[in-house]
Amino acid sequence: MYDTAILIGRFQPVHNSHLALLRDALAAARQVVVVLGSAHAARSPRNPFTWQERAALLREALPEAERTRLRVLPVRDYYDEPRWARAVQAGVQELLAQQSGASSPHQICLVGHFKDTSSGYLRSFPAWPLRALPRQGDTDATALRDAYFGGQSASALAGQIPRAAVAFLDRFRETAEFTRLQTEWRALKQSHAAWAGAPYPPVFVTVDALLRACGHVLLVRRAHAPGQGLLALPGGFIDVTETLWQSCLRELAEETQCSLTAAELAAALQGVAVFDHPGRSQRGRTISHVHFFDVPGAALPPVHGGDDAAEALWVTVGDLPTLEAQFFDDHFHVLDHFLGLLPHAEAGT
Repeated sequence: MYDTAILIGRFQPVHNSHLALLRDALAAARQVVVVLGSAHAARSPRNPFTWQERAALLREALPEAERTRLRVLPVRDYYDEPRWARAVQAGVQELLAQQSGASSPHQICLVGHFKDTSSGYLRSFPAWPLRALPRQGDTDATALRDAYFGGQSASALAGQIPRAAVAFLDRFRETAEFTRLQTEWRALKQSHAAWAGAPYPPVFVTVDALLRACGHVLLVRRAHAPGQGLLALPGGFIDVTETLWQSCLRELAEETQCSLTAAELAAALQGVAVFDHPGRSQRGRTISHVHFFDVPGAALPPVHGGDDAAEALWVTVGDLPTLEAQFFDDHFHVLDHFLGLLPHAEAGT
């Protein structure tokens, strides 16, 4: 028997196939560390539940005697596979080091199922022997979310999710967050349907502007779905008649009414980085060219929200980590790329 089994997943929501994997992990080791992915992010139709809610559902689905054998490690989506794998490993090691009397060497195994190409992360931990299991039932979390946001009651899903999840989903349906997420889900479905007849999957190209001035960065609050009400960098889709630079200047002016001239912005430009992780946007394959500006001067340029932005605002760099769960798509991680906002390790419970 192993000392610790590692089980990695998003569990959005927890369902019976997840529990089958968890039971195998509990049978294989003295304790199980469940790595909860997509932690610390804003709620979205793909990730509607917080890591704390998912951790509670996992614990409630277990017999009381087994709950003490379960540890939870929340890990954010870095949109950088090597960095994510390092964060998982560092978080596991830190969690085990916190345990009094932990034996050394500690025998660890990884439990998982190769569902499709999204399961490639299981190969990122060669030091942990892999218990590769066959598919545990035919329940699919994406189909469950579609049914839930599409109007099915939680009780209609009772054959696929544990009792605690049924009760939780019933309660969550009565919240304002459910209504917002259902609206987002419908908007995304309509967008995907509009492209369904294309001869090949669309690839969207966008631009974003990251302005830093006087220890602040310029953000907008999105006015429309997807991501209505969330914080984001000013930006948007390129126009077919524009260069990336021209599109960046136009989007910045439209969404923030920023008074800086093209010459001033060109002088402040520090660099351009491309963000192209396939899963970075729920709208589909989206590649963004982010222009980073370091604006000189002792005063913040005046801004005002316009076009797709309900609000434009300057936020101090030091406050950004506390706002992580309010950002659209991967925009917080774009800020981290340029500004170094995140630590390198995660903490578990």
